[in-house]
Amino acid sequence: MADKTDRPVRVRFAPSPTGYLHIGGARTALFNWIFARKHGGAFILRIEDTDQKRYVADSEEDIKSSLRWLGLTWDEGPDTGGAYGPYRQSERSDLYRKWAEWLIEHGHAYRCNCSPRRLAEMREEQAKNGGQPGYDRHCRDLNLGPDCGECVVRFKMPLEGETVIHDLLRGPISFQNAELQDLVLLKSDGLPTYHLANVVDDHLMEISHIMRADEWIATAPLHARLYEAFGWEMPQIAHMPVILSPSGQGKLSKRDQAFQDGNTKVLVQVREFREAGYLPEAVVNFLLNVGWSFGDDREVFSVTEAMQRFDLANINPAPSKLPYDKLEWLNGVYIREKLSDDELVSRLRPVLEQAGLEVDPAKLKRAIPLIRERIKTLNDAVEWLGFLFTKNLTLADPGQLIQKKMDKPGTIRALLATYHLLESLPIFSAEIQEEAMRDLAPQLDLKTGQLFGAVRVAVTAQQVSPPLFESMEVLGRTETLRRIQAAVDLLKQNQ
Repeated sequence: MADKTDRPVRVRFAPSPTGYLHIGGARTALFNWIFARKHGGAFILRIEDTDQKRYVADSEEDIKSSLRWLGLTWDEGPDTGGAYGPYRQSERSDLYRKWAEWLIEHGHAYRCNCSPRRLAEMREEQAKNGGQPGYDRHCRDLNLGPDCGECVVRFKMPLEGETVIHDLLRGPISFQNAELQDLVLLKSDGLPTYHLANVVDDHLMEISHIMRADEWIATAPLHARLYEAFGWEMPQIAHMPVILSPSGQGKLSKRDQAFQDGNTKVLVQVREFREAGYLPEAVVNFLLNVGWSFGDDREVFSVTEAMQRFDLANINPAPSKLPYDKLEWLNGVYIREKLSDDELVSRLRPVLEQAGLEVDPAKLKRAIPLIRERIKTLNDAVEWLGFLFTKNLTLADPGQLIQKKMDKPGTIRALLATYHLLESLPIFSAEIQEEAMRDLAPQLDLKTGQLFGAVRVAVTAQQVSPPLFESMEVLGRTETLRRIQAAVDLLKQNQ
């Protein structure tokens, strides 16, 4: 099995706060989290905030709130502490400078004071001559000291031989050292690049396994050589497959926001899934189906069930498309089958209130059976149940009250007759309402569809709504009668 290890399992999710949490990043976090939980290990959240130019102020909070929404709690991190902190790289700068100096002193790195102008001219010359792009190692043997001005620190990659990375998903990956670059480890402002910081942090935080996006494969040989230079054991490493857009035309970018891909609306950031009314359980189930299979042809399963079967060896390293149609279907399954009435009330209430509705929880609970089979996202409930929690229901078009082959006087007559009938019922239950109104329709020389349609619009201001009589029962006799009378008055005003 790919996930066997003799070391205590410690994994990390290390996002850069340069944007809101991307769904691909969420899947990487999920695979790390489920791996740690399966093995009784630790899941660490580390904020890699050394890219100050692209830093987004509220990004870290979005990352944390999105992870919590998905249920991915961490054992160590910026706001929980731990024995290996601090957990923001901006608070660990002294460590990186210390280890960069150590590499220089031991002949594994060097200072470089090449100016941006010289580097630009070098790249221009390489392009003109068809040479291999990259730093030409001009400063590699100059032995520049700490007084070299605005220097960066570069790693000395071997010039011959090969570096082999043992990837848990892909097997051995070989790189020819002659084709690799002397990349920057420490920038001129004293802050580290990802390459130095993640190696130092992973070692000092005793990370046992690295599961990260496959975009980092190209830099894996540098990281392996850094571990070798320091004399440290490299964690086992697995590069997660890229997530493609639904059409398969390119990967979902971290910087993308929701966009249209053909006929599919593509959500990219975790907050967009939350805002669209998806359940976190369904999103987690959805992500586990992308690049990994539960087996037994099962597509619906809990994270606890998945944990028992999860093995890195079963992750498909090939790029995967996000099947958004499956997400909507999955979400519907969770709404219909996985949530109790009380749980669904707690999920729906904030959605309805955010839409400006004043929600009575008891009334909402009574309405749950009316919509459970009809909605696929939490947001759908606003359209289906908004009429229950709207105090001053208004009809934009009074003409909607008048059904096919009916006129205004006939509609007024039908609504008044309904008013008096409902007012006189001994019990205001859906069954008694329906029985009485089915008897009323032929007395008015109307079809039941005509009568029920007019009453539905009067009571809900909608032509499509949950079952009419159950809706009126939840709404209550007093409010139902008030709305019918208001509809009559509206028609009379427009005569």
